[in-house]
Amino acid sequence: MFKLIKKDHFVFGFILGLLAPFAGFIAFKASKLQTLNYFQALQFIYYEPSHHMLTVALSLCLLANAILFTFYINSHIDKTAKGLFVATLLYGLLILSIKTFG
Repeated sequence: MFKLIKKDHFVFGFILGLLAPFAGFIAFKASKLQTLNYFQALQFIYYEPSHHMLTVALSLCLLANAILFTFYINSHIDKTAKGLFVATLLYGLLILSIKTFG
Protein backbone atom coordinates (compact mmCIF):
# COMPACT_ATOMS: atom_id res chain seq x y z
CA MET A 1 0.00 0.00 0.00
CA PHE A 2 2.70 2.51 0.97
CA LYS A 3 4.63 1.69 -2.17
CA LEU A 4 1.65 2.83 -4.26
CA ILE A 5 1.28 6.04 -2.24
CA LYS A 6 4.99 6.84 -2.67
CA LYS A 7 4.91 6.25 -6.43
CA ASP A 8 6.57 9.15 -8.28
CA HIS A 9 4.90 9.25 -11.68
CA PHE A 10 3.13 12.11 -13.48
CA VAL A 11 0.24 9.99 -14.85
CA PHE A 12 -0.39 8.51 -11.39
CA GLY A 13 -0.67 12.03 -9.96
CA PHE A 14 -2.93 13.15 -12.79
CA ILE A 15 -5.31 10.22 -12.31
CA LEU A 16 -5.23 10.76 -8.55
CA GLY A 17 -6.01 14.43 -9.14
CA LEU A 18 -8.98 13.55 -11.32
CA LEU A 19 -10.40 11.05 -8.80
CA ALA A 20 -9.73 12.80 -5.46
CA PRO A 21 -12.42 15.48 -5.94
CA PHE A 22 -15.03 12.72 -5.90
CA ALA A 23 -14.09 12.08 -2.28
CA GLY A 24 -14.51 15.81 -1.71
CA PHE A 25 -17.95 15.68 -3.33
CA ILE A 26 -18.97 12.78 -1.09
CA ALA A 27 -17.99 14.87 1.95
CA PHE A 28 -19.84 17.93 0.55
CA LYS A 29 -22.98 15.91 -0.15
CA ALA A 30 -22.88 14.35 3.31
CA SER A 31 -22.62 17.75 4.99
CA LYS A 32 -24.98 19.90 2.86
CA LEU A 33 -27.41 17.58 1.07
CA GLN A 34 -27.94 14.68 3.47
CA THR A 35 -31.58 14.07 2.55
CA LEU A 36 -30.90 13.59 -1.17
CA ASN A 37 -29.35 10.58 -2.85
CA TYR A 38 -26.32 11.19 -5.09
CA PHE A 39 -28.33 11.43 -8.32
CA GLN A 40 -30.78 13.91 -6.79
CA ALA A 41 -27.92 15.93 -5.30
CA LEU A 42 -26.21 16.20 -8.70
CA GLN A 43 -29.50 17.26 -10.31
CA PHE A 44 -30.15 19.85 -7.62
CA ILE A 45 -26.64 21.28 -7.89
CA TYR A 46 -26.68 21.37 -11.70
CA TYR A 47 -30.14 22.83 -12.22
CA GLU A 48 -29.86 25.56 -9.59
CA PRO A 49 -30.39 28.80 -11.58
CA SER A 50 -27.27 30.72 -10.54
CA HIS A 51 -24.97 27.65 -10.39
CA HIS A 52 -23.74 28.99 -7.05
CA MET A 53 -23.88 25.63 -5.32
CA LEU A 54 -22.17 23.95 -8.28
CA THR A 55 -19.16 26.23 -8.11
CA VAL A 56 -19.04 25.95 -4.31
CA ALA A 57 -19.19 22.15 -4.54
CA LEU A 58 -16.47 22.02 -7.20
CA SER A 59 -14.28 24.41 -5.25
CA LEU A 60 -14.64 22.35 -2.09
CA CYS A 61 -13.91 19.20 -4.05
CA LEU A 62 -10.55 20.69 -4.97
CA LEU A 63 -9.61 20.75 -1.30
CA ALA A 64 -9.02 17.02 -1.61
CA ASN A 65 -6.47 17.78 -4.33
CA ALA A 66 -4.87 20.47 -2.16
CA ILE A 67 -4.40 18.01 0.68
CA LEU A 68 -2.85 15.40 -1.61
CA PHE A 69 -0.70 18.02 -3.36
CA THR A 70 0.65 19.23 -0.01
CA PHE A 71 1.47 15.66 1.02
CA TYR A 72 3.35 14.91 -2.20
CA ILE A 73 5.23 18.22 -2.24
CA ASN A 74 6.32 17.81 1.39
CA SER A 75 7.39 14.23 0.65
CA HIS A 76 9.45 15.43 -2.35
CA ILE A 77 7.49 13.22 -4.73
CA ASP A 78 7.52 15.87 -7.41
CA LYS A 79 6.29 14.08 -10.55
CA THR A 80 3.12 12.93 -8.79
CA ALA A 81 2.65 16.43 -7.40
CA LYS A 82 2.95 17.86 -10.92
CA GLY A 83 0.24 15.50 -12.14
CA LEU A 84 -2.02 16.55 -9.26
CA PHE A 85 -1.33 20.19 -10.09
CA VAL A 86 -2.28 19.77 -13.75
CA ALA A 87 -5.53 18.00 -12.82
CA THR A 88 -6.29 20.76 -10.32
CA LEU A 89 -5.71 23.39 -13.00
CA LEU A 90 -8.14 21.61 -15.32
CA TYR A 91 -10.79 21.55 -12.59
CA GLY A 92 -10.05 25.22 -11.88
CA LEU A 93 -10.56 26.12 -15.54
CA LEU A 94 -13.85 24.21 -15.49
CA ILE A 95 -15.00 26.17 -12.44
CA LEU A 96 -13.89 29.45 -13.98
CA SER A 97 -15.69 28.76 -17.26
CA ILE A 98 -18.90 27.77 -15.45
CA LYS A 99 -18.73 30.91 -13.35
CA THR A 100 -17.94 33.12 -16.35
CA PHE A 101 -20.14 31.66 -19.09
CA GLY A 102 -22.76 29.73 -17.09
